[in-house]
Amino acid sequence: MAASEDSSALYPFFILSMLAIPLVPHTFFKLLNTITRKAKTIHCQCSLCSHSRKCRKSIFKRISTISTCSNVAFLLLWAFVVIIVYHITHTSYEIQAFEPFSILGLDPGASDSEIKKAYRKLSILYHPDKNPEPEAHNYFVSFISKAYQALTDPVSRENYQKYGHPDGRQGFRMGIALPYFLMNSYGSSGGVVLLGIVGICIILPLTIAVAYLSWSSKYSGNYVMYQTLVTYFQSMKPSLAPSKVWEIFIKSAEFRKIPVRKRDSEPIQNLFGMVRRELNMESKKDQSLFWKQDPGLVKMALLLHTQLTRQSHCLYSPLRSDLKRMLELAPLLLEHLVAIAVIPRPPIGRGLLRPAIGAIELSQNIVQKVQTFQELRDMSMQERSQLLSQAAGFSLTQVHDIEIVLESLPSITLEVSLKTEGEEEIQEGDFTTMYAWINLKRGNNLKSSLPHSPYYPFYKEENYYLILADSATNEVWISQKVNFMDEDSAVRSAKKLIARMKELLGATDQEISEAVKFVAEKVKNGSRQVIGKLLAPGEGTYNLTAYCLCDSWIGCDVKTDIKVEVFKKNRDIKANESTSIEQEIEEVDEDYDSEYSDDDDENEKKMIQ
Repeated sequence: MAASEDSSALYPFFILSMLAIPLVPHTFFKLLNTITRKAKTIHCQCSLCSHSRKCRKSIFKRISTISTCSNVAFLLLWAFVVIIVYHITHTSYEIQAFEPFSILGLDPGASDSEIKKAYRKLSILYHPDKNPEPEAHNYFVSFISKAYQALTDPVSRENYQKYGHPDGRQGFRMGIALPYFLMNSYGSSGGVVLLGIVGICIILPLTIAVAYLSWSSKYSGNYVMYQTLVTYFQSMKPSLAPSKVWEIFIKSAEFRKIPVRKRDSEPIQNLFGMVRRELNMESKKDQSLFWKQDPGLVKMALLLHTQLTRQSHCLYSPLRSDLKRMLELAPLLLEHLVAIAVIPRPPIGRGLLRPAIGAIELSQNIVQKVQTFQELRDMSMQERSQLLSQAAGFSLTQVHDIEIVLESLPSITLEVSLKTEGEEEIQEGDFTTMYAWINLKRGNNLKSSLPHSPYYPFYKEENYYLILADSATNEVWISQKVNFMDEDSAVRSAKKLIARMKELLGATDQEISEAVKFVAEKVKNGSRQVIGKLLAPGEGTYNLTAYCLCDSWIGCDVKTDIKVEVFKKNRDIKANESTSIEQEIEEVDEDYDSEYSDDDDENEKKMIQ
């Protein structure tokens, strides 16, 4: 019983250890990520964005970030750890040595009569016949009797003097620090330890494995459902018009989890009346076909066009929540929709241009609904102010807001070139490299900024897509996504890429150092380098177009035409290989003459020829 009591008293240490093993490393990595994470760029400072729901949240951003379920649990665990540490520091866990005189309440060296008197006195209080309490019985047997025995019995006294205990040498005792209420009256765990081992070592890993396998069978590594990717791929056709991409988007499997409630029928009917013109559903035949679709698709189509027409304020609360969920998923789903569109397809191994442009334009219209930024920016400030205040009747605050947005509007220039490394011309079948620089400038001199999006309720970074394509044939040759938010990562990536390219071309260390320095400086000034490779097509002249499309800003997309001439293959690989082999043989013959060289020299040359 004493051993079990000691173990029970130490159970706070056991709990503290179990909590600290996962909690301390998790806290370390969480703090490390917080320290190394680049601060978010400030949002648009116009009055609409500043007073929108998402930007009002930015005032309490840290509080709202902390108040997630995982972070609340994380803080509660640390609070529990603090309580346990406080309990441990204010509780004595010293192991008391067996002191028979102290147990009997006597001073060392007491006489036999005093020992017997003290024993009789304690027996009246703790003997089972006098006190039926189990604790009194245990104390009497484990301490009082043994203390009396150690002081009166010669053998017990000798054991006490030698080993410090009347029972002789005490063996090494081990126990599990479980609280007392989990033990039975005999001091054993009563199966708790076995249940813990089974739960932690068997049931918990199996539960985690089953949950992970269930999740991974539905979702890809990028948190998009496999069924969504399959739907995108099967629906992607070369004839798909950009204006019809939304019909694929609303088929995303993630949207099937948004419920279709019976009480939504009347509000959905009202929505249809508001966005019918946007859907081009003026004829009764088109309307009939529209309503025959799956109710979930009908609901998603109407919610999407409600966002595109900026009429979300007309929605009642449940539908507004459904729209918010759709908008939360939209950036990730549209990014994968673009990726599916530009996947190389047989037989020529090219992606599809028009569906990719349609997906990016859909992303733009979800985030923004302004078509005149570019025209306004081209005016002088005085002309804009006069036009907006006098012709449009805008207030000074509204004019100021427009100036702020125009200062954040990115101005993009594109530099693109294609060439075959080490060659003056591109020949069919060559591995051709595309070198592109995307240069970005803003009126407020920021390298990165969040887009003006007062009606989009979530944090949205601006992304750019560089697409090299043949617009006449609807074929995408190269596609790559570019982001200006993280400058440090862009500098490291550009340095590594240009150094590797220069090493492959056999550049000297000085040339590599200069190239790396030039690229790093250019990236810091607001440029991003894109390098892509492709296999040169057959002989001919190709009129390609390089697009730089933004998924957030409307009116800042740019494109540049590139004329590529591919010549017929005139480098005879076999002749080159034979010549190089012959040269190597001649060099070997000059450096090393074997006893067979004179006899076989002419035969080898004839074979090579």
